[in-house]
Amino acid sequence: MNIEKQSYQNSALHVQQSIQQAKEYSFPYTHWMLEDVIPSYICDSLLEWMPDEKAISGDIQGRRENNNQNRVFVNPLKQEQDKRCAALAYAFNVQETRDLFSKMTGTDLSNTWLRLELCLDKDGFWLEPHTDIGAKKLTFLVSLSVGDEATSWGTDIMNAQGDSLARSSGKFNSALLFIPGKDTWHGFKKRPINGIRRTLIINYVDSSWHAKHELAFPT
Repeated sequence: MNIEKQSYQNSALHVQQSIQQAKEYSFPYTHWMLEDVIPSYICDSLLEWMPDEKAISGDIQGRRENNNQNRVFVNPLKQEQDKRCAALAYAFNVQETRDLFSKMTGTDLSNTWLRLELCLDKDGFWLEPHTDIGAKKLTFLVSLSVGDEATSWGTDIMNAQGDSLARSSGKFNSALLFIPGKDTWHGFKKRPINGIRRTLIINYVDSSWHAKHELAFPT
């Protein structure tokens, strides 16, 4: 078998094993926590990836869209430049991975497109409470920050008033998963970030998603 194809398949199996070991929580809305999500060699790629400094968000008034022009994605060009990113896209796009997500969450991921965004945040960053409803059919946030304080940089799980009721772990290569809905409030309460907070945001989006350049496989 082609070595590259084998590595892609092994990466998909790694992701699928992590999904199968996910822990489900019901408060304040249904969500899942996962660990050891991505193979280490793909994590290395995402740690090495340093886009233009403008892509590192400080105080963007609580909304990522305020820095839209500088956001970075695992698009076809990035996959061509780094085959580790191609393996990442493959792992989350294969039907077996999609089927596991559907079985676990009950959501239908047919006729959806994969979106992979690498977010880099620095001190001053915060995110207002939001729910991700609409074109996003699944939201999966993988923590890839390093450093002694990084474990406290997880996503805040909130209520409609913006109170932080729980917080996902910022542990390296751990993740928070939920199906966007009217009650899935989350954000990032402003707190010190000593270094770079690095997060891989994985979404499956429906045909109403207009920003095709953000997709891993636009066609």
